[in-house]
Amino acid sequence: MAKRSLCFAVFIIALAIGRNVCEAEEEIGFYELKKGNFTVKITNYGATVLSVIVPDKHGKLDDIVLGFPSIDGYKNDSTYFGALVGRVANRIGGAQFTLNGKKYRLPANDHGNTLHGGSKGFSDVIWTVNRYVRDSHITLSYDSYDGEQGFPGQVSVFVTYMFIGTNKLAINMQAKPINKATPINLASHTYWNLGGHNSGDILSHKIQLFGSHITPVNDKLIPTGEISAVNGTAYDFLKPREIGSKINELSDGYDINYVIDQTGKGKHLSKVAVVQDRKSGRNLELWSNQPGLQFYTSNMLDDVVGKEGFIYKKYAALCLESQGFPDSVNHPNFPSQIVNPGEVYKHIMVYRFTI
Repeated sequence: MAKRSLCFAVFIIALAIGRNVCEAEEEIGFYELKKGNFTVKITNYGATVLSVIVPDKHGKLDDIVLGFPSIDGYKNDSTYFGALVGRVANRIGGAQFTLNGKKYRLPANDHGNTLHGGSKGFSDVIWTVNRYVRDSHITLSYDSYDGEQGFPGQVSVFVTYMFIGTNKLAINMQAKPINKATPINLASHTYWNLGGHNSGDILSHKIQLFGSHITPVNDKLIPTGEISAVNGTAYDFLKPREIGSKINELSDGYDINYVIDQTGKGKHLSKVAVVQDRKSGRNLELWSNQPGLQFYTSNMLDDVVGKEGFIYKKYAALCLESQGFPDSVNHPNFPSQIVNPGEVYKHIMVYRFTI
């Protein structure tokens, strides 16, 4: 405890000079990116986004992401608040897949399936801080060993959180297999409430999703392999509407992968989502280079004690997880997530905040 307290104290001093001097000790650290009235806080435990603070239409600053009051909450977390999840985000049906004729069995940590990389995925490890500049960016890395959580091959993983332009936060995720082909699908699992993390539910938020199809799932949220149009269903957000306007037509809220329509034709990134909160005046745009987007309305939150002791209930936030399609390793008709040695997995997200 004394060592960690000393590290935290040194970190506070290090904020002033723009670097973290404790990184070599693999301690859990806390890092702040700040530019004007835009602040993002990150920990190297799970490469997790702890908070995002932006002004509302009156200039009032609020933290608009859900989280825990202390690091202990993240260590015992089943919600994945703010975490970077992998080696394969989302679900793998039956906790197994076959690659190059060999069957790989994984931890079954979700009703017989593998969720977010297994029982100890990338969200539950301490990442190394490679570079930290307070008003610009932070880069973290993790070396995943051959056989970790059942996955083949060594993989070097990097993530950079950076400010670009005005009120834009970019997340650049990269992974390089070293010696074997392996599936890779990283995702940022941040829970957003544009009214503030303690403002209640997000059912009145308006959302537009640039995906005209979804990948339907069974009762355990494993894709059936179909790709279905959203037209005429409760999943149709091609035009902006309130999240709660048709949520009662579903059995338990939204938790589904959208097939992105690639609105950015010819550009590197596509606009995948726009979220608006009328009361605060905050708007969020998400751009990404991935083919899928998991839209999740925090259906499984059940009186979770969060920051400042606030109780998070069902529908307290929304997640927008750009990604490859869930269970792609078991559906040849889905875009492949297999990355070979010599190739580089690249996943880029850009959040733009406006009023």
